[in-house]
Amino acid sequence: MSQIDVNNLLSQMRQMSATARAPETAFGAAPAAGAQSDFSALLKRSISAVGQTQMEAGRMAASFERGDPGADLGRTMIAVQKADLSLRTMVQVSNKLVAAYKEIMNMPV
Repeated sequence: MSQIDVNNLLSQMRQMSATARAPETAFGAAPAAGAQSDFSALLKRSISAVGQTQMEAGRMAASFERGDPGADLGRTMIAVQKADLSLRTMVQVSNKLVAAYKEIMNMPV
């Protein structure tokens, strides 16, 4: 029976927990109180964050496929799933924005 390195497992769980608790890092820092948020800037940061997530997942997958010694299957799979989820979310947001635009354009003036 294999031994589980509890300290390593706990450190990985803490790292994942810290990553999950900091959603503002995915879209950049929130604007300061009283400052107007620019929707286009927020959208650009969001798209950039999705692109970076996709690139990081691609790098990790390529590293694992090459058999690099530091490549971890679990982290690679999580990165790929995060990239997939972020892309799906961005597509849904895009669809909602287009639907809202069409609805506004069809309103009688």
